[in-house]
Amino acid sequence: MSGVTDLDELLRSMRPVFVPGAFVFVGAEADLPDLAAHAMVREAEGVSYVVERSVADAHSLPYDFVAAWITLQVHSDLAAVGLTAAVSAALTEVGISANVIAGRFHDHLLVPRDRVGDAMAVLEGLTHR
Repeated sequence: MSGVTDLDELLRSMRPVFVPGAFVFVGAEADLPDLAAHAMVREAEGVSYVVERSVADAHSLPYDFVAAWITLQVHSDLAAVGLTAAVSAALTEVGISANVIAGRFHDHLLVPRDRVGDAMAVLEGLTHR
């Protein structure tokens, strides 16, 4: 099933949802198969994991950024153009960083935990433009 490609439709129907929890990025030189990761990216420097802060703390893994997770509920097509740019630009205007993870069906944003309310307001505003 293909997703939405039209930028206006993507923005109108993105339905941002706050995922409860506090999330952090941790790194390892090798895979940590027993780590309950919500996302994982292999880089030349090692593996980056996104885990709940409690998981990182339980494994004594260092982190320096605590994030809130927001999922855009619209089923965005992987070939869609402009959604990430529009969301990033709107958040940039109010000084909020966003680390974007694209899944097969949805886009996910990791924003500073202390700015999640502001980020949700900006994203909701985009749905009404």
